[in-house]
Amino acid sequence: MSAVIPAVFVAVFIAAAAKKVNVFSSFAAGAGEGIKFTVSLLPMLAAVFMMCELFENSGLADALARALGPVLGFFGIPQELAKLALIKPFSGSGSLTLLTDVFSRYGADSYVSRCAATIYASSETVFYVFAVYFAGTDRRGRALPLAVVIISSALGTVLACALCRVL
Repeated sequence: MSAVIPAVFVAVFIAAAAKKVNVFSSFAAGAGEGIKFTVSLLPMLAAVFMMCELFENSGLADALARALGPVLGFFGIPQELAKLALIKPFSGSGSLTLLTDVFSRYGADSYVSRCAATIYASSETVFYVFAVYFAGTDRRGRALPLAVVIISSALGTVLACALCRVL
């Protein structure tokens, strides 16, 4: 397996030599485009990170988790995991902290911990990925893809807990 990367590297050089492409200038042009993309990405990432911090530090996350606990309980998600279900779309590290807290409180083999681990593993930091994906485009109409991703993330959370209940 350690030979795969060098083999790909050599194959690219051979293909470039066969097509008479200047590898260094092509690499430099690609690196320049990468830097431009990274610069365009920074404001979106800063907004997402600030939104995460404000959501958590303002107490809104706790208040929303308390309010949505009974609703999530209706869908089979333990009320103790309401905050995890809310934080996961925003922050991977914040949700990892909550997951660790659930493990220490309820034990790793409990139903709540199994649900928490499955929720954590079966969902994505939606807003971070969304910011990265759309930072490189000037496209309008981002509401529909965002709605689809949020709905699918919510369904994944419900199905994760349903699976833990069956197993």
